[in-house]
Amino acid sequence: MARLLAVRGISSSPHLAWRVKQTENQIVQMFRPLVPRSEEAVAPIERRYTRSVRVMDERFIRILKIFKWGPDAEKALEVLMLKVDHWLVREVMKTDVGVNVKMQFFRWAAKKRNYEHDTSTYMALIRCLEVVEQYGEMWKMIQEMVRNPVCVVTPMELSDIIRMLGNAKMISKAVAIFYQIKVRKCQPTAQAYNSMIIMLMHEGQYEKVHELYNEMSNEGHCFPDTVTYSALISAFCKLGRQDSAIRLLNEMKDNGMQPTAKIYTMLIALFFKLNNVHGALGLFEEMRHQYCRPDVFTYTELIRGLGKAGRFDEAYNFFHEMRREGCRPDTVVINNMINFLGKAGRLDDAVKLFEEMGTLQCIPSVVTYNTIIKALFESKSRISEISSWFERMKGSGISPSPFTYSILIDGFCKTNRTEKAMMLLEEMDEKGFPPCPAAYCSLIDALGKAKRYDIAHELFQELKENCGSSSARVYAVMIKHLGKAGRLDDAVNLFDEMNKLGCTPNVYAYNALMSGLARAGMLDEALTTMRRMQEHGCIPDINSYNIILNGLAKTGGPHRAMEMLSNMKQSAIKPDAVSYNTVLGAMSHAGLFEEAAKLMKEMNVLGFEYDLITYSSILEAIGKVDHE
Repeated sequence: MARLLAVRGISSSPHLAWRVKQTENQIVQMFRPLVPRSEEAVAPIERRYTRSVRVMDERFIRILKIFKWGPDAEKALEVLMLKVDHWLVREVMKTDVGVNVKMQFFRWAAKKRNYEHDTSTYMALIRCLEVVEQYGEMWKMIQEMVRNPVCVVTPMELSDIIRMLGNAKMISKAVAIFYQIKVRKCQPTAQAYNSMIIMLMHEGQYEKVHELYNEMSNEGHCFPDTVTYSALISAFCKLGRQDSAIRLLNEMKDNGMQPTAKIYTMLIALFFKLNNVHGALGLFEEMRHQYCRPDVFTYTELIRGLGKAGRFDEAYNFFHEMRREGCRPDTVVINNMINFLGKAGRLDDAVKLFEEMGTLQCIPSVVTYNTIIKALFESKSRISEISSWFERMKGSGISPSPFTYSILIDGFCKTNRTEKAMMLLEEMDEKGFPPCPAAYCSLIDALGKAKRYDIAHELFQELKENCGSSSARVYAVMIKHLGKAGRLDDAVNLFDEMNKLGCTPNVYAYNALMSGLARAGMLDEALTTMRRMQEHGCIPDINSYNIILNGLAKTGGPHRAMEMLSNMKQSAIKPDAVSYNTVLGAMSHAGLFEEAAKLMKEMNVLGFEYDLITYSSILEAIGKVDHE
């Protein structure tokens, strides 16, 4: 006992000696085989392993849980005669004990004579550290393993390391260790390269994905597989590089690989994004000819793309085809279809589809209800009907979102129900929703149109106080109404405030200020604002030009307006019906009826409608001239 105490570095005091003896007795008792009392005296001594498969002794696990790692657990190993080898270390890593216990055991085992950790034991501990998100320790163990000359890292293990570091957002470390292992330890397979490519994809490093693919292709022994092509095509789709994505699709087919539905779906989405509807439909046909069955995600992209292109009937036909082909719609594709039916003015079909959702085993979401409510407002449905849908939504257990309130507030504002809209804004606040700039914008605009400028300004200030700032669109609305009210100094001050607060003016804010300046006859200042807008990288739109054009027509006469219209025809932004009608009105007021008639013919060729008041006055004037 004295030797044992000396070895373990424990004081020889009687109390501690008794404690050591007690602990050893407990351990021995725990390790005694469980046999019936009647058989205890005659039970034969058996070998510890009676099976051919090695199994971890549960009693040792119990000791680890009770005593953690330390002298008592070491004693348990001696009593149980457990050999410290790679199998034992891996098994301890699997046990349900704290990761710190596992690390202490791992370090202790490394010091044992005739034992050295290998890749399998390192990887077992590394995976444990990943589970508990001890990424710093995980990275240290990876580095230690890679430096260890005994450890040979396989391509599969390399792939696992990259995945773990990617999940931990340790991207630069993953790239570094990939090349370190590649140079010293193993030749990466397609699986390892795929792990790198997918990790870089998730981080949005699409150009590096392409570089890695070129490196992989130049290896000579490692060839891209379906996973590689899928990731690469996804990267090019994210970059909007249609030609490169199609080249990879063709390369994949040339290499005898069948593109998956996911690959076709990504490409169809890209073609629609680039407004290449014909190309998207061609890919869908190719997909079917290749016997690649479209799934619900494919149909979703197809319906969404056609709907955004305004081809609502085709979108609806594909929705029915989807159902005929046995592909069950989900809530997302139905939401898209309801949205486009609403935009096409086919409200009855949208409501009918909503009612069919139960049959299709789809549960309406808050987005579904929002879409229906928005479509009802756009179709100028009765307010009572819209309110009943809102109540139905709440009655079904779906809580309205801030966007729900924003749709309702905007709709009520546009139907001159400002008080109802303000009550909903209060309800939003009571429910604890953060202030919604879109809802405030709708209300401020409605109040401005009703010339209730003081209340509009109060709401504007309230939004700034609650959010710390305001959006450029809300500033634009406020500037517009201040300009209309003749409060030009306040409008200019508000525009300057935007810049001071770091809220960069957008095209709407510039247009609002220019409109106020032009309305006040300050055309030179309006032109200066337009030049400043371009200098700050904000590109004017057709409304910007029409504001200046209207100002010229009123103050500079028809000839300057005609000159600007002619310049617009040669520019990137072509004149629209408003532009032509503005100049037409100026000609009419100046009595230039022959020139007006020529301009009307030009408008007719372009398919623009005349302003009815201007048109009537011109016809009346021409009639008087003919009569004279």
